[in-house]
Amino acid sequence: MTERERYRTGDPDLDQRLLDLLAAAGAGRDVDQLFEILVSAVKLAGDDADRLNLKITNAALREMREAFNLFAPWRHVPKVTIFGSARTLPDDPLYLRTRDLAAALARAGWIIVTGAGPGIMSAAAEGAGPEHSLGVNIRLPFEQPNPALGADHRLVSMKYFFTRKLMLMKESAGFAVLPGGFGTLDEIFELLTLLQTGKAAPAPIVLLDVPGGTYWKNWERFVADEVVARGLVSPEDLLLVRITDDIAVATDEIFGFFRNYHSIRYVGTRLIVRLRAAPTRAELADLNARFADICTRGRIESAPPQPPEVSGDDHLDLPRIALHFDRASHGRLRALIDALNRLPSAPPLVVPPDADAAAAAGSPPEVDAGALS
Repeated sequence: MTERERYRTGDPDLDQRLLDLLAAAGAGRDVDQLFEILVSAVKLAGDDADRLNLKITNAALREMREAFNLFAPWRHVPKVTIFGSARTLPDDPLYLRTRDLAAALARAGWIIVTGAGPGIMSAAAEGAGPEHSLGVNIRLPFEQPNPALGADHRLVSMKYFFTRKLMLMKESAGFAVLPGGFGTLDEIFELLTLLQTGKAAPAPIVLLDVPGGTYWKNWERFVADEVVARGLVSPEDLLLVRITDDIAVATDEIFGFFRNYHSIRYVGTRLIVRLRAAPTRAELADLNARFADICTRGRIESAPPQPPEVSGDDHLDLPRIALHFDRASHGRLRALIDALNRLPSAPPLVVPPDADAAAAAGSPPEVDAGALS
């Protein structure tokens, strides 16, 4: 945002007083963002906003701050969010499957993020153990948060589903979804919407069932027969998820996503894809032959760090490819990432991946398309 476009109160004296207040509070960085948060509060005061609107704004901002603080100590530890039904009982095979998946991810050094409730959420926290668990609970009269998380100060409770969902999705580099009700279906469709539209950075999504389970197969059939067939989404958008009943396949999908791929960033009109190993000339030629359809012009090329990356010291040690991506074909972009991970020149799989890579994959600022919805 340029100086001319900066969000202001409209009163230069009041603007300066807000800046003075931030200085007195000890704000030393990102003052522009803090200033604009205060401007919003001042403008709400001038709007004669309805009390309910103010309560929503107040609770959302306060709870987001609490959640940011919860996650801050683990900023550089890769995380997987596990979604699923709160009604799944401990003797259900889905419960045991979730517990085993969480345990496998935790053994590899990942933190498991859940909604901190019963059912699948409890199974995931149990499998991960308290040292590898974080919870973002929703306050409901009929559902209590996992007491183990609260005792270990790894829990935040929220009033609104939209702020809770933001934190469950924003902080993670991968996602596993078990069968569930309306809430679980809302979460998987929200995830798909964010990835399909580029509002979140690419990330692996596993839809896990028990052997012989039909939940995700029937879900996929509905999406294919009723949504894809009507042209409401592209067939390639189904590449954004992996359906399996095998925990080894599920973990490989999450870990393997970072075998060569690291993160993305837009610089001007070009998409920069940062990698662990640069493709060879022959591999680049093959990528261009296979993915020319997502380039608005030019070719996929090797590229040095771009000036904005240099000025921000943004992973300058990593090789890069660049393309003029059409910004619409995110299912195809996922296919490109998969192709990059399968290149013969790609490095061996490292588990866990570089923590900064996993953090970047789940962090919207890596994508100049903006923050999560």
